[in-house]
Amino acid sequence: MTLIVWTYIVYIALSVPLTVWVAHTLHQNGRVFLIDSFHHNEQLADSVNHLLVVGFYLINIGYVALALKEGIAPADLRQVLETISRKIGVVMLVLGAMHFFNIFLFSRMRRRALLQRVPPPVPPQAHVPVATQ
Repeated sequence: MTLIVWTYIVYIALSVPLTVWVAHTLHQNGRVFLIDSFHHNEQLADSVNHLLVVGFYLINIGYVALALKEGIAPADLRQVLETISRKIGVVMLVLGAMHFFNIFLFSRMRRRALLQRVPPPVPPQAHVPVATQ
């Protein structure tokens, strides 16, 4: 096989498990955060968590597939490693950007949910007389 085919094989062999590992970690550790965001409705939080993982897989594995094609075939092992490094680095940046975007959105949702739980302000108990001149 040519070097470009080996480059593709190694790229897929690294990027797909990386995506699966990140999705699994986010799914497992994001559950508590989502439960709190959805007023302790575990069924809704688990459902949203699962849908987020599915979307995460679709976007990231779709990106990995689209980024597979390399314009210039590597001529030696050094170029193969550089190409794989660049491609995996971009996949990691995309995964990180998606993670921070999700955290941003759910932080806003959580803040809104916490504001809804705040009790209304206490009405005044007495009035302070205003001095007239």
